[in-house]
Amino acid sequence: MKALVLSGGSGTRLRPFSHSMPKQLIPIANKPVLAHVVENIRALGVSEIGIIVGDWGDQIAAVIGDGTRLGVKVTYIQQDQPLGLAHCVALARPFLGDDDFVMYLGDNMLPDGVVSVAEAFRAERPAAQVVVRKVADPRAFGVAELGPDGAVERLVEKPSQPRSDLAMIGVYFFSPAIHQAVDSITPSARGELEITDAIQWLVEHGEVVRASQYHGYWKDTGRVDDVLECNHHILAGLSDDGPGAGPGVVDADSTLSGQVRIEAGARVINSRIDGPVVVGEGTVIENCHIGAYTSIGRDCVLRGTRIRDSIVLDGATVADVPGLQGSLIGRMANVGTGDDGVSCHRLVVGDHTRIEVAA
Repeated sequence: MKALVLSGGSGTRLRPFSHSMPKQLIPIANKPVLAHVVENIRALGVSEIGIIVGDWGDQIAAVIGDGTRLGVKVTYIQQDQPLGLAHCVALARPFLGDDDFVMYLGDNMLPDGVVSVAEAFRAERPAAQVVVRKVADPRAFGVAELGPDGAVERLVEKPSQPRSDLAMIGVYFFSPAIHQAVDSITPSARGELEITDAIQWLVEHGEVVRASQYHGYWKDTGRVDDVLECNHHILAGLSDDGPGAGPGVVDADSTLSGQVRIEAGARVINSRIDGPVVVGEGTVIENCHIGAYTSIGRDCVLRGTRIRDSIVLDGATVADVPGLQGSLIGRMANVGTGDDGVSCHRLVVGDHTRIEVAA
């Protein structure tokens, strides 16, 4: 089995960050979403991964590389225009050959993994197996309608009047039969080759398509609030290594509680950190109170600041800000104030931004 990861989307819902970086590289607990995805795929025993990339291909390749660091072999496949998920399958045909494969949307977080779904697919080997989950509003998704035996009877993309609450959530398992289906469909009204239409083609031509209902944590990290919620969830699951786990330096005037991971070269000076928190390599935290569910990237500087439930990306500086919560601070951003009040602020700050906060 091989894997196809889709990382070519523009990420319009995640602006301003997606103006300067691919959404798949947004860090969750200081690890890019795409790295979480690759690790989930590796857990399936899959080592050959094709990654569909668009305009941000160079940035993605700079982070993921050839996959060696993550224990896999990565092949990059260029998609010049976002013409649909089924179009990605067509582009990847030379890479996929006649192998079964798992297709995984590169901005989806499923930290509990899909090993059981892969095992079911390998054992039964239907033409396709989709991962579905009950959602409150299925109109924003491809929706699966199942028969009494669990087989898929009908798939509809973003139905205005859904007849099922089972949404496809971004992981699909395919046999080579999908290639004939992709070759047989035409673009939808929005000009894209829809994977929903290709799977429906399989159903209509008598192929077996099955669905596996997913009960674990799932988040599409396409919006800022979703990123922060997912970061909260992943940090809550930090291993119980105790405060100060990691090779960073914490001085005698600092207090750590809960699960706090301090990476190599990071320094904590006269500060309080209430975990779960991760602090990246080379970061300096001085005279700060870092509250729970906060991720701070590499080479950041935080001084005289209180922050919680937030993500600070690599290279950012936050100084003399009395209260930040629910914030996402971009790479190399500079946030500061001369005020020493106690008001709280919520910021969504893109890369290379400078913000001055006043009471």
